[in-house]
Amino acid sequence: MSIMVSGIQPTGKLHLGNYLGAISNWVKYQNQYDAYFFIADYHALTSLHKNPKNLHALKMDLVLDLLALGVNPNVLFFQSDVPEHAELHLLLSMITPLSWLERVPTYKDRLEHSSQEEFHTYGFLGYPVLQTADILIYQADVVPVGRDQLPHLELAREICRRYQHLYGASFKEPDALLTEQAVLPGLDGRKMSKSHDNTIPIMTDPSLVNSLIKNMVTDPKRVRKSDPGTPDICPVYQYHKIFSSTSQSQEIAAQCRKADIGCIDCKKICASSVSEYLAPVQEKRHALSETLVQDQLRESAKRARNRAKTTLLKIKADMGL
Repeated sequence: MSIMVSGIQPTGKLHLGNYLGAISNWVKYQNQYDAYFFIADYHALTSLHKNPKNLHALKMDLVLDLLALGVNPNVLFFQSDVPEHAELHLLLSMITPLSWLERVPTYKDRLEHSSQEEFHTYGFLGYPVLQTADILIYQADVVPVGRDQLPHLELAREICRRYQHLYGASFKEPDALLTEQAVLPGLDGRKMSKSHDNTIPIMTDPSLVNSLIKNMVTDPKRVRKSDPGTPDICPVYQYHKIFSSTSQSQEIAAQCRKADIGCIDCKKICASSVSEYLAPVQEKRHALSETLVQDQLRESAKRARNRAKTTLLKIKADMGL
């Protein structure tokens, strides 16, 4: 069976954009591949190293959210419970040119637009090397990514090829498994992201969902209720297409184009659809607890370590260790 690897950082509340952009694909593919899905707590320290006291709580919240969304506990584990990730990261850092890391778009962008000194560390610069180790340690065949993440995977492939050139083909070169879900707009119309503070967390109660969506941006050309709207450029309508029924979504679009419905009423219907979609997930989430999943996480980490150790022994032999 082909191997799939993916991870997610525990740096905040899981939101709808995370689910539609990544987690829904984990659920979709976890039974079609030999899957290894991890909570990237090493990676989280690139931004949380000064104040890690809440990291454990963030990790466990994320685990419980993922399980409530349908991720199989047998394939889920903490990155730090498999120290082979860190050791392979060290070994790969010996052969990765500094210039490759300095040209990574997210690294350059973060340095240019942030004065926060936590990003002026090797951990942040070397993030792609650890990311490469995360993938190669399991000999991944595929990594599920959106098109905007392809440059990051290509760097991992470059590091893999450099290793092969120096030591031989001990690693598989991973391929991208493109995810085609639409990018969910945030409350301000930009891509939903914790860094933009424009998210709807998965565990948001209906009253807060209503409040958040009430303040969403809409069709900028529709100033008055009597103005015909253009649903295709309205962020709220993107939610209707995902969370409302097909018939309701089509009816909303038709009413908007004829100015038969205003943005306030449209948003109320949208908020109701989102809350209805989240209700079973939230119910399942409330039934879960940290104590119920700890043993399973440890067993999953053992499974991951067994595979990672095999890879690492071969790599250390290649490198004369």
